[in-house]
Amino acid sequence: MYIMRRTQLYLHEDTWNTLHRQAKKRRTSISELVRQAVREKYAGSAVNRLEAMQAFVGIWADRADLRNTRAYVRRLRRGKRLKRVAR
Repeated sequence: MYIMRRTQLYLHEDTWNTLHRQAKKRRTSISELVRQAVREKYAGSAVNRLEAMQAFVGIWADRADLRNTRAYVRRLRRGKRLKRVAR
């Protein structure tokens, strides 16, 4: 479920005018421009998030201290849990 909360901002007129022009130019709302700016400033850009996820993929692939993960996953799949979930 996606929850959105309402908030109110007080902007100087020149800031509001700039946002209004950009919103018209991009065919979006001022609210969406503000949400996008907040995401980029405080949550990182989509590109940064993608780069971080790509860097994380396979991070444990060459770890010598871990047991055989294939055997572990196969053992989990052989268990009774899978039968219970399939019902």
